[in-house]
Amino acid sequence: QVPLVESGGGSVQAGGSLRLSCAASAYIFRTYCMGWFRQAPGKEREGVATIASGGSTSYADSVKGRLTLSKDNAKNTLYLEMNSLKPEDTAMYYCAADRQCDGIQDYWGQGTQVTVSS
Repeated sequence: QVPLVESGGGSVQAGGSLRLSCAASAYIFRTYCMGWFRQAPGKEREGVATIASGGSTSYADSVKGRLTLSKDNAKNTLYLEMNSLKPEDTAMYYCAADRQCDGIQDYWGQGTQVTVSS
């Protein structure tokens, strides 16, 4: 069983919206810190947003006010609501799970591409 399965990427124009989904096992969803990372061509992977099992969230400065994390406990699914998208948001987005909540990810999803055109 694949621990994390992402969906929801696509292509939008600047100012548009997308919602990414990350389905996890119940155990991971309820006990791990989870988050979204992204990697643009030629750049290092960077953290976008994280959420602790208790629900506290943190966001990269570049996405604050535009991207929002949420969890559906019934579906064991993490969402990243992306609004007011900019061309610089273009990247492969990865869901990740961190058992110790120490910044070292234990599981990664396969990635979903987000492309924002100007």
